[in-house]
Amino acid sequence: MTPAEWRAALHAEGVRFTELDGWTTRGRDAATGKRFGPVHGSLTHHTAGVTSLNAIAFHGQGPAVPPPLAHAYLPKSGVLVLVAAGRANHAGLAARNAWDAIVAERPIPRPDPSTGTVDGNDGLYGLEIENLGDGRDEYTREQYDTCVRYNAAICRHHRWGPGSVAGHLETSIEGKPDPRGPVEGYGLRGRFMFTMTQLRADVRERLAHPAGWSPPAQEADSMHPAYVNLGLSRGVLLGAGEWTEVQFTREWNDEAGAHAANSAVFVAGPARFSGTLSLRFEGLPEGAVVQVRQSEYKDTKRVQDHPTDEVLATPGSTYRVLPLTNRLGTGRTMRVWLRNQSATDIEVVSAVLKALVWKEG
Repeated sequence: MTPAEWRAALHAEGVRFTELDGWTTRGRDAATGKRFGPVHGSLTHHTAGVTSLNAIAFHGQGPAVPPPLAHAYLPKSGVLVLVAAGRANHAGLAARNAWDAIVAERPIPRPDPSTGTVDGNDGLYGLEIENLGDGRDEYTREQYDTCVRYNAAICRHHRWGPGSVAGHLETSIEGKPDPRGPVEGYGLRGRFMFTMTQLRADVRERLAHPAGWSPPAQEADSMHPAYVNLGLSRGVLLGAGEWTEVQFTREWNDEAGAHAANSAVFVAGPARFSGTLSLRFEGLPEGAVVQVRQSEYKDTKRVQDHPTDEVLATPGSTYRVLPLTNRLGTGRTMRVWLRNQSATDIEVVSAVLKALVWKEG
């Protein structure tokens, strides 16, 4: 796309953007002797850092990887910055099998270096989204909306389908993990995890509408609570006298929550929630007790334990439903711990957590 075509496509799609001085002539074409294009797809990355615009536009990653590192940069505000119109050092070598799938708009297979490689910088637009990439840093609602609009604008201009939209993790022969992490929300959808499958689905939805279309907006978080429904894939052994953290390994949600990045986490703040935890035990001696506790964490540090509930064993298997109602502050997550107070090992046959979660501003 020419600078004029970039502007027209982004304006039509409703992308909020600014232009970095010199972007229309910035690129690696002259330095490498390679002309950028023909272009066959759009590649999405995360920055793995904060306030990364200077590095992307001016500093690069040192002499081995000089700037620009992308064609556009997307900060937390959701206001896109146009960085370069020419060749950029963002994609590196792409596996041939992944490259061919993007060009043909087929499902992208796991990148296999044995199929050969292609210089992705020659023929892929690059978008860098500001995110730490640690699986916990959240993409804002504004960022994700702009990401969808940006990719749809490129596809609409080139008359591509969403199959031309890829992530660095889908092409890299080095095992790059980007993009990844939780997204605050999009349209009527609450918190979910960034996946390329979901991004392509959202781009597909946009392309089915006129360029100026916007998805229905969430009226208020209190009107649209997220639904959390988690459980176990298999039984869990509780050692005698030990506290054991519950790892929720099954999910029946409409959308992923914070637990998708950490299976022990079932909700992240700021939020309030209300629901139940259903537990069933085998091997618990009659009259013995299992303690159940909710614990708040900040990052990986436990900062507060809530009052403990107790499950009293009955003849045969023991079943108990416990209420879950609480509120979490910003930057905190909630987890569940069980303590077997009997003298023998027992098994948690099932643990099913159901809750409605209201995110707070």
